[in-house]
Amino acid sequence: MSILVQNRNFRLLFSASAISNLGDGISALAFPWLATLITRDPALIALVAFATRLPWLLFSIPAGVITDRHDRKSLMVRADLFRLILTGGVIALILQVDPVPPDSGAVTYILALCALAFLLGTAEVIRDNAAQTVLPTVVEKSQLEQANDQLWSIEQVMGSFVGPPLAGLLIAAAVPAPFAVDALTFALAAWIVWCIAIPPRAAPIRKPVMAEAAEGVRWMRAHPIVLQLAVMLGLMNALHMATLTILILFSQEILGLSAAGHGILLTAGAAGGVIGGMLCPRIAAHLGGRRSLLLALTLFVPPLIAIALTHSVLVTAAALFTEMFAALLWNVVTVSYRQRLIPDGLLGRVNSIYRFFGWGMMPFGALLGGWAVTWLEPEITRNLALRAVFVFAAAGFTLMLLYAALRLKLDRS
Repeated sequence: MSILVQNRNFRLLFSASAISNLGDGISALAFPWLATLITRDPALIALVAFATRLPWLLFSIPAGVITDRHDRKSLMVRADLFRLILTGGVIALILQVDPVPPDSGAVTYILALCALAFLLGTAEVIRDNAAQTVLPTVVEKSQLEQANDQLWSIEQVMGSFVGPPLAGLLIAAAVPAPFAVDALTFALAAWIVWCIAIPPRAAPIRKPVMAEAAEGVRWMRAHPIVLQLAVMLGLMNALHMATLTILILFSQEILGLSAAGHGILLTAGAAGGVIGGMLCPRIAAHLGGRRSLLLALTLFVPPLIAIALTHSVLVTAAALFTEMFAALLWNVVTVSYRQRLIPDGLLGRVNSIYRFFGWGMMPFGALLGGWAVTWLEPEITRNLALRAVFVFAAAGFTLMLLYAALRLKLDRS
């Protein structure tokens, strides 16, 4: 943890990330659980996940231009404060929903929840793009792997290990409680980011927005490996969102878990992230980038098959552990590779284009998961329909592994 000891600005960025991801971890359970309290329709529940991720498709590229044009610290602070206000709107909606509406009113409340989720997702696009772009100005390039490792680890601890079980306990006490805590984390994270002393950048030469975005596109086209990784990440995230959207129903209906139990289940994934945070940089250094990514893709397949076949909470927990370990290995390699390769003046725009592909497919994955269950349920029963989503995801990752083995080449830049 030498970067934390020696670098005050990184300590503050690390702390803000920890607190912000605690809020994200609470939301990760509280939002879909709230949707299931309003309706049991998989398609409507998937619509909430779709609205949350849709801003990554619509606003990723404009967010990159904004990040390169404006003060990145200020963008992070404003985004967190905006999320604070929106979370208050979620609490107000909950007070309107209680008691749970009849089926005839569920659609109205779900659409309102979708609107708030969309706005929260839009703020997240700006905040996360600015945060990732700031890191190379806070630490030396030689420290990027270690810095990313520490950030990813704390994100997993707070976002998946602490946040979900805390959300489960808070929901058991009162449905609005997790969102009240979420609002507090946004306020605190905004204050900590404001305290960071980020070195000033040279004022960029302003051009029309589309012209600036085109510069990022040209750079991406000139570096096809980065584009290839972005598209692969998009497909991976789409498959992940399909399973994540259905996991909450799988947890309730097949595993028989309460909100608190589901939160504890999600901590298994966090444990995979923590162990991955300790081991993945060493694995990447030993195997090299390409072989590490092939290993990550390989590790995704068995857990999905295991979940599709099991009734066991322990088997599901082990599967989530392995999935998150694989995801962390992928991220440690690709994020550091990107941050080292992309010039600082283009970092925001190229990162935004990368996330346009990498995160822009997530809303469609969420819809795919919900619609698949709705379509298959009358044909093969609801139990099998929920399991089928994990089988489809395993098949998708298998195809990506074959593609990567044949076509993926990672240079040493």
